[in-house]
Amino acid sequence: MELTAKKVQILFVILAVASLAATVWLWPRLSRPTIGSVAARAGVLVADQLVTLVAIGVVVNAYFGFYGSWGDLFGTDAATAAPAIAFGSGIATGGAANVKVLSGKPVLVPDGKAGAFGGRIEQVLINGARTGLSSPGYVYLPPQYFEKKYAQTRFPAILALTGYPGDALNLVTRLNLPTVAATSIHAHQMAPTILVLMRPTVVPPRDTECVDVPGGPQVETYFTRDLRQAVAAAYRVGTDAANWGVLGGSTGGYCALKMSMRHPEAFSAAVSLSGYYHTLVDVTTGDLFGGSTALRDENDLMWRLAHLPSPPISVLVTTSRQGEGDYDTTERFLSAVKPPMQAASLILPSGGHNFATWNRELPQALPWLAQQLHAPARPGSTPAASGHPSPAGHRPSPSPRGRKSAPPHAKKPHGKKSQEKARKHPARHRPA
Repeated sequence: MELTAKKVQILFVILAVASLAATVWLWPRLSRPTIGSVAARAGVLVADQLVTLVAIGVVVNAYFGFYGSWGDLFGTDAATAAPAIAFGSGIATGGAANVKVLSGKPVLVPDGKAGAFGGRIEQVLINGARTGLSSPGYVYLPPQYFEKKYAQTRFPAILALTGYPGDALNLVTRLNLPTVAATSIHAHQMAPTILVLMRPTVVPPRDTECVDVPGGPQVETYFTRDLRQAVAAAYRVGTDAANWGVLGGSTGGYCALKMSMRHPEAFSAAVSLSGYYHTLVDVTTGDLFGGSTALRDENDLMWRLAHLPSPPISVLVTTSRQGEGDYDTTERFLSAVKPPMQAASLILPSGGHNFATWNRELPQALPWLAQQLHAPARPGSTPAASGHPSPAGHRPSPSPRGRKSAPPHAKKPHGKKSQEKARKHPARHRPA
């Protein structure tokens, strides 16, 4: 049984209760004042605590999705999947060998009429041609992808990342990203957009922080080059940076900011949900930089803003005034942004580093990100003049009044006045 299965959780809870019951039954029999009895009592207490801690760990892991399987937990998951035929016209001829579709099912629009088709989600395995890395994930295809009048249309795409270690399935079951996207498209809050749902842990259990590790896994290259090219070969998506955005929470948020700042040729916009701003190095990461101070600095976002030219990208960062530890660093990051980079913020009065908080932010953050992207130009045509893709007649949502005006391509999220504060941070010129 899988680590996150309900039966596994129930089994460990039953074991914890049974252990406690056995202790109560055995305790009188271990009450003699002998060394053996004292050692037995100590052993029983330790066993109780261990079983209880394991039961709590299994339940907490299932709730937060830290590890998706036993192989994930012990670092032994090296399974690969056999090729499968994609649904409908998902696979293009000639270049789709690196995307293997394992299964698929429709997505419904909850607020639409009964049975309203909101697109399709496919479980996939994406192989990296350059890096040799491979990772499972999901691809959401909007309903327009299957309509005849859009048969020659290519769509913008968003890469969405979990935290560490994460499970791509959490983006479906906990953050409901396909449903949020389908609902937003149905309500004309965002244009039809393809979502690629992944986790940043490409080589579990190691946390690479989306770094190209010297002499190790080239995770940054996997996401910025391999994944984009593999998806573009398998589905009708654009290949330019203007067609791609990246979104993530926690570690995924850091990866989203970093990869867009380091590779504006890959991603033109990013959203960081409770992300941080420098690479975390601990026992789960090992040596990520091969002793190179220069490489460490290049992966520090505050260092980049202070010492390197700003990239021509738009970013949205989220945090909470109370309940999250990154509020002050987020303010410093926003203050350090310089043109041509543009930054917006979505700040809640209170929240936490968890799915519940991110679920409050996504209905604004996801449409904001989609609004920054351009639709790939059709053959013989020019790109759309605005930042909105052309299919589905997107109508941008109203934006709250900001401190200062911002360029039209860097829109502010529309906020609930009584619950959250959404601000535009216009880029500041670099001091002479």
